[in-house]
Amino acid sequence: MSGTGKSSALVELGRRGYRVVDTDDPGWREYREYAESSDEVHRGEWLWVEEKITGLLDSDDGRSLFVQGCVRNQWKFYDRFDAVVLLSAPADVILDRVARRTTNNYGKTAVERAMILDDLATVEPLLRASCTHELDASRPLDDVVACLIAIASHPVTTS
Repeated sequence: MSGTGKSSALVELGRRGYRVVDTDDPGWREYREYAESSDEVHRGEWLWVEEKITGLLDSDDGRSLFVQGCVRNQWKFYDRFDAVVLLSAPADVILDRVARRTTNNYGKTAVERAMILDDLATVEPLLRASCTHELDASRPLDDVVACLIAIASHPVTTS
């Protein structure tokens, strides 16, 4: 979900020495156009490159691995993760964050903001139903990161 602080949390986890992968980075996902588009905006979708994700999850250097991303085929890998965490925040917080951020231009246009709100209504409930943990990402970044570290240390607990 855009604007929840996934990338910021990942950067901080990496700074603290954890192994991190942002699947929004080039090479981890590919864009696939729909055979038939329902409108001018929804012409396709990003999907994880399954071979790359499999290779990533097969590798191990002894550190906890944090993977960030939100794509339709991520469910295929849920059984490979110790925990699946949904970072959520109210719509007004998300829209404010994407308007102010300087590291990513997504969410700056009216169409993109409408897509974010649509994702909140249609995608977030699916993510909520399939995650093992949900964190209130409107909290300070250090609090969110501390919770992520705690979950990685004890993945069977819930927050």
